[in-house]
Amino acid sequence: MPTREEVTYFGAGPALLPTEVLKTAAEALLNYNDTGLGIAEHSHRSELATNIINNAKADLASYLDVPDDYEIMFMQGGGSGGFFATACNLVGIWVHRRKQKILSELGIVDGKEIPEDQLLKELQKAVDEELKIDYLVTGSWSLKASQEAVRMLGSEHVNIAADSRTVNDGKFGKIPEESSWKLSKNSAMIYFCDNETVDGVEFPAFPEALKPAGDDGPIVVADMSSNILSRRIPVKNFSVIFFGAQKNLGSTGITVVIIKKSLLPPAVATPPPTLLRKLGLPVGPTILSYETIAKNNSLYNTLSIFDVYIAGQVLKSLLATYPDKVDGQQAVSEKKAKAIYGALEAHPESYKIVPEKSVRSRMNICFRVTHHANIDESEKLFLKGAVENGLTGLKGHRSVGGIRASNYNSIPIAGAEKLAAYIESFAKTPR
Repeated sequence: MPTREEVTYFGAGPALLPTEVLKTAAEALLNYNDTGLGIAEHSHRSELATNIINNAKADLASYLDVPDDYEIMFMQGGGSGGFFATACNLVGIWVHRRKQKILSELGIVDGKEIPEDQLLKELQKAVDEELKIDYLVTGSWSLKASQEAVRMLGSEHVNIAADSRTVNDGKFGKIPEESSWKLSKNSAMIYFCDNETVDGVEFPAFPEALKPAGDDGPIVVADMSSNILSRRIPVKNFSVIFFGAQKNLGSTGITVVIIKKSLLPPAVATPPPTLLRKLGLPVGPTILSYETIAKNNSLYNTLSIFDVYIAGQVLKSLLATYPDKVDGQQAVSEKKAKAIYGALEAHPESYKIVPEKSVRSRMNICFRVTHHANIDESEKLFLKGAVENGLTGLKGHRSVGGIRASNYNSIPIAGAEKLAAYIESFAKTPR
């Protein structure tokens, strides 16, 4: 059986974790800080748990340079739960702001009795005619996010502002030109997935069309589950960033949300469930309420402190490794991706890279093996040889097939170079 040191795991998630972090976590799981109890046994209401959360928040803010006017929360439900949470919370904020605008238009001032029937009538009219949430569909995960929005709100409130399949023969692998995006006016939010894990597509930079113009810029939401911590991001351009921990941050079990404080009380108020029901809008579970989670410092219900601890240890490792924080990791990520893509490009007769070059992901490198006429047989041979060389987790997602090398932060440069060398050697085998 191979040892941990002999294997480089390129799985898409849960992903490889740094060995030193696992060793530290293993000790903490048995006896944390000489308390006689493992970290998973301590109460989530304890001072110990609060310190773990606060330290992880501080280190994440430091590593990514998160501004002070943003809140960091640890939630549950994964990225899929995030699809519902973002839409539900931000639609609620849209309703609150629209209500305030209607009251202003009616000349209603604080302390004056509100004409409920008239207010409800005007709000319902606004919901029916104006409420939209926009989606840029560039791969499997943004498609799922948009489908969840349709399920919860109805297609009449969901605008697919762009769909990559319309410019790529019905398949994902490109991002439509921004000039073709059909963005709604004053949408409750605009969602995009910064890196599509299944399809190997990554936005090369923040979209120009979504950049804020003053205080009334668009409410931009990004799922960064598979490329967070791997490059510098302009946090100020986003209203909400969410990501599952299990790619670059830690173990499966927590979802991180970075949100503008202007989208939380006291800046805004969550509409009461009775009002949302009257308007025919969904009422989300309390555990997905941004207001509730922020108010309770992520401890409204039982949070997996062990998973937060692992995330915190990963962040401490990154901060210790890179004095220039995320910029140092970005340079390494780009070097690794360049090595793997370079090996693939050197042998176009043996490999076909799936996405268009301008949007290729640094994190999830998707390609087909065309070395033999029978692609399926070529890929079986490629995978078999890879395992024999200690390169595992390379099989593509079941929905698209092919090969996928997930080049997350925990993959060392030597591991990426080892894969590049294998790509080269396989291409030189008899065809």
